Amino acid sequence: MRNIKRKTGMAAAIFGISALVLTACGAAPEAAPSGSAAPTSGASAPAGAADFTGCIVSDAGGFDDRSFNQSSYEGLMAAKTELGINVKQAESKAATDFAPNLNAMIKGGCDITVTIGFLLSDDTKKAATANPDKHFAIVDDNAIDLKNVKPIIYDTAQAAFLAGYLAAGMTETGKVATYGGINIPTVSIFMDGYADGVAYYNEKKSKDVKVLGWDTAKQTGTFTGDFDDQGKGKNTTVTFANEGADVIMPVAGPVGLGTMDAVKELNAGGKAVKVIWVDADGFESLASGNEFVLSSVVKEMGKSVQDVVTADVNGKFDSTPYVGTLENEGVSLAPFHDFDSKVPAELKSELETLKADIIAGTVKVESPSSPKTK
Repeated sequence: MRNIKRKTGMAAAIFGISALVLTACGAAPEAAPSGSAAPTSGASAPAGAADFTGCIVSDAGGFDDRSFNQSSYEGLMAAKTELGINVKQAESKAATDFAPNLNAMIKGGCDITVTIGFLLSDDTKKAATANPDKHFAIVDDNAIDLKNVKPIIYDTAQAAFLAGYLAAGMTETGKVATYGGINIPTVSIFMDGYADGVAYYNEKKSKDVKVLGWDTAKQTGTFTGDFDDQGKGKNTTVTFANEGADVIMPVAGPVGLGTMDAVKELNAGGKAVKVIWVDADGFESLASGNEFVLSSVVKEMGKSVQDVVTADVNGKFDSTPYVGTLENEGVSLAPFHDFDSKVPAELKSELETLKADIIAGTVKVESPSSPKTK
């Protein structure tokens, strides 16, 4: 395959558990339900695990966002089950909760505190600077250069590139779409990869599939302005559908749930619109509308959080960024689930070949928002 090298996106994504018992914002940290769990892996718990406390602070989307907050939380809970550590958490409802929740974790004796999302970067840096003896990890941010902060970041453009190629291969209208919550690097990296994947499909197939919602050259597109208002997600989706898009990828956390509401109504009204979810496998994490999820651009946040916490318990914490890629399975394109029989065998084969070529470097997927390691 011929190389494609695109400079895209100045920005990229921030982008179940049905009932979590969560702390009030800024309050003293609450232990996770059921206390300290005994290890279940069959292996002995590391020395000192029972005295280790791992903590987590969500962004404003909350731990039940069926997206990156939930996946990260599940990673910490997996570490609890595997190792027998103690766990505390604080759920943020707004940006003003970030600092109080971080302070509550520190006062609560947390050995490592995981913060979720680019928007917590400033408050995480302040807390880590003020508490050099404490360990921190931040999901979706690589801007903090401190020895006690572990960045957990993902080259989601790689998996989104596959999603864009898939969308282009599955559209019946010749138009696909994407939109974001806020134009920040962890959002637009998805949009960059998605648009470039469509462009690559067009190049290989001599097609002209259009992408609504993102212009890689101008680095501008459609954003709802937050990660909370599901009504905006619904309205944006209806607008895209009315313009002819039949595969839509929201990169907006809980706002994307509005897309699911819209897609259910659109399909009931006779418009065959499909969704590509992000962060988690939407078919598995969404409470309803799963049948309209074509695939998902997955960041394996649960596994990476679990791995980072486990390393700290074992005395192997360091500040070298963890970077999830297709090669190390830190990012992936989810299975097609209900659409599996509808995705042509030829397209499936092309996606497997494209994945291998991206891993091998034969196809270059690059964005200004792709992770830069120190």
